[in-house]
Amino acid sequence: IGKGSEVIAGFATSEGTDAYCRRVGAAPEHFRASGGWRLSSLGIGTYLGGEDAATDQLYRDAVMSVLELGINVVDTAVNYRHQRSERAIGQALSALITKGALRRQEVVVATKGGFIPFDGTLPQNPGAYFTETYLRPGIIRSDDVVAGCHCMTPRYLADQLERSRRNLGLETLDVYYVHNPETQLQEVDRPEFLKRIRDAFAFLESAVTDGKIGRYGTATWNGYRQPSSAPDYLSLAELEKIAREVAGEGHHFRVIQLPYNLAMGEAFTYANQPVDGETISLLEAARRLGIYVMASASIYQGQLARNLPPVLGEHLPGLATDAQRAIQFVRSTPGVGTALVGMKRVAHAEENGALVKVPPVPWDQFQKFFKEA
Repeated sequence: IGKGSEVIAGFATSEGTDAYCRRVGAAPEHFRASGGWRLSSLGIGTYLGGEDAATDQLYRDAVMSVLELGINVVDTAVNYRHQRSERAIGQALSALITKGALRRQEVVVATKGGFIPFDGTLPQNPGAYFTETYLRPGIIRSDDVVAGCHCMTPRYLADQLERSRRNLGLETLDVYYVHNPETQLQEVDRPEFLKRIRDAFAFLESAVTDGKIGRYGTATWNGYRQPSSAPDYLSLAELEKIAREVAGEGHHFRVIQLPYNLAMGEAFTYANQPVDGETISLLEAARRLGIYVMASASIYQGQLARNLPPVLGEHLPGLATDAQRAIQFVRSTPGVGTALVGMKRVAHAEENGALVKVPPVPWDQFQKFFKEA
């Protein structure tokens, strides 16, 4: 992190997240335990929106709102809105911590590296920007890049991690994901892909040792939801085994992210993950391997926030809106830790944040929904 930057020291802790859990007065089971942390069953995502000052302000306000409502998981990526989402989150955290409304130890901040980001806005000449920023300084070699947009070499991830720490103004990031690593499988064979994953994990273990991140994982779109025959399929057990080979049983590959919602149920319903001689669902595989699951696209970029079938209201009672019902479905699914929802308006933050006071649906009721839906 550059000299003269105002950096917030510390990281999410057991004591801090537990104190946050106690003081917000949440419903039972809103907070989930993982590796000493207490994480809210709902988290804020920051993917969508224009690359402009107005959207920056919306995200600053929304992040401040959710953190005061009882949501202590914040998710972003260096490439979201050309690094502007990370910067908006950093400003919101700084404002809350400065005024004493939040302690750094109470919040879990996650970001991602892998896609090549621009800086604040789309440059007039993207090729020249890429050359000057990444090729010429030797951060990336041209043959490191896949699909014209993705890289996960240790040197590149080191550069991106520093950018994210600087953007967020945080000394330590709680979760760092390799972003959509399955993108690599578009152009490299599986042995080469697994070598690249191993190198990435070795770097991320060193970043944990250096105090720059707390734990790491993979944030994917297709990889974990595909049949094993698909070219971009990912086996969670295979990746966890690589982490163990790199760092032993105490490895820090402890979090994954993938889409899961009413329209994309594969993580729960589709058995495609081999673990100990069985083929089971992704959520069950993660449970057995001790890996926390963050569900992205909980309301599918707003598509599941309206016009849901009435049967949902019967099985997910006590909720006022379809967005709340869609989120309730995700956070009530066994094995889902945190349901991530993009929120860039305080009104949406307050609507979704009402779930902090509502317990998830118990398993017997959730089972009935699945049988009848």
